[in-house]
Amino acid sequence: MLRTRTLLAALVGVALLAGPPLALRDARAQTGSAADPTAGSEASGDPVVAVVNGKELHQSDVLRSAQDLPPQMQAQIGALFPALVERLVDLTLLSQAGRDAGLAADERVERLVADAEEDAIRRVYLEDKIEAALGEEELQEAYTAYVAENPAAEEIKARHILLENEEDAAAVIEELEQGGDFEQLARDRSTGPSAPQGGDLGWFTQDQMVQPFSEAAFELQPGAYTETPVETQFGWHVILVEDRREKPAPSFEEVEEELREQVARGVIDEEVQRLRGEAEIELPQPAAPAESAPAEPAPAETAPAEPAPAE
Repeated sequence: MLRTRTLLAALVGVALLAGPPLALRDARAQTGSAADPTAGSEASGDPVVAVVNGKELHQSDVLRSAQDLPPQMQAQIGALFPALVERLVDLTLLSQAGRDAGLAADERVERLVADAEEDAIRRVYLEDKIEAALGEEELQEAYTAYVAENPAAEEIKARHILLENEEDAAAVIEELEQGGDFEQLARDRSTGPSAPQGGDLGWFTQDQMVQPFSEAAFELQPGAYTETPVETQFGWHVILVEDRREKPAPSFEEVEEELREQVARGVIDEEVQRLRGEAEIELPQPAAPAESAPAEPAPAETAPAEPAPAE
């Protein structure tokens, strides 16, 4: 149960961090060009962007209406603004038509409004908690802990030749000792997916490869290759190390978004646990609802189409 609650809290935290209000706030803060209709809203107040049957629609109304958009679209709020205005005009027309039809007092509308109010209260409550915890000091503490868990590490640039058995790997090593070119041998003899690239594996740290491979590779100096075949679950390897370097710990800017998500997860989890600890909660075990019988498949009205020819 605890793990389930923790997971739920984490998902809520992620959703809020990526959610509309904070994202729109960031987007408005970053806009500044004269061509951007969302720029300078503080200086110009909250301008009217449309009037629909006498109802004024303001810039803030458009931004609120965009809260259901994905975060990547909200980051382009300036470019999308004209289309968002048109969308809000359409939505306003539909709302006006529904009111004219007397739906404001419809019990279905009242139920939806009540649900929306509950959701809005939860969101704003959690947003306030998260925003209060996303100060510079808290983020720096999270970054210090992150660097402690992800310190600078040595990484190497290597190539390898993968063979099916030890005898073939030993034969490749013998060819290398006689002056064979490693890259060409990898292209000609390796059974691994990196063969077309001459066995190039790029840069990697020791924890990114299976243990027998990484142990053998990190013992080599640049320019050296393994003098005996290395066995892993993938087969037999001959490894050449081309270079070594120190991979620095990630900068604060590189992991800032991840840190914000991490802090948010912690805040939500702690708040949920605090509220549960202070609340009186009863969980009666009602009978599970009866499963409905599966519907019978409807008879086919037409014959199935023939499969399309392969391209």
